[in-house]
Amino acid sequence: MRRADIDLFWELLHALPGTDDATFLYGRDADGRLRERNLRRYLELMDSARPRMLLIGEAPGYRGHAVSGIPFMSVAQLRARPGLITGDPDGDGFEIPTDPPALSEASSTVVWRTVAALRGPPPLFWPVYPNHPHEPGRPRTNRAPRAAEVAEGTPIALALTAAFRAGTIVAVGRKAEGALARNGVTAIPIRHPAQGGARIFATRLAQLDEEQASSP
Repeated sequence: MRRADIDLFWELLHALPGTDDATFLYGRDADGRLRERNLRRYLELMDSARPRMLLIGEAPGYRGHAVSGIPFMSVAQLRARPGLITGDPDGDGFEIPTDPPALSEASSTVVWRTVAALRGPPPLFWPVYPNHPHEPGRPRTNRAPRAAEVAEGTPIALALTAAFRAGTIVAVGRKAEGALARNGVTAIPIRHPAQGGARIFATRLAQLDEEQASSP
């Protein structure tokens, strides 16, 4: 990781305000601190893994990222033995939240089942808007981020992109693709695994992995 860029990533992430219907995930409460520790651990592991691809998604879901602190990871992935990133028999060293609202998430399951079959290192994941957008008064729901929220979150994703310098940027869904394009980043579009897109997502990610593996 490039230190200046990862420092900027954390600075921008911590400055992102939460709202009544978009929860900031890395606050000073016990849950927020646990999520941040997990995210820091994830980024350290991914730095060692040297990912060739960075997948930019849309926003955290209440069953996955909003619980674990890590994009496309639910409690099921935190608990995985062996670890999904390191292959360590004792796991990847993530902390497990107490009494989480959900133990698994469909998208996270599809993503990591796909990653397990890849030839190259696991891709790095991050959302274009890192707060958890939900319906007003209903934190255990998901809603799509608004255009203004995507604009707020994009600089954070760009800082992470600069820090890791992954060779291939992939946009998971149209919101991510559009946000990156508006900032001069050409990304390969891929179908989101939710809402019937699991097979298309898995097939396309496997194709991109093969292309990466075959390149010098």
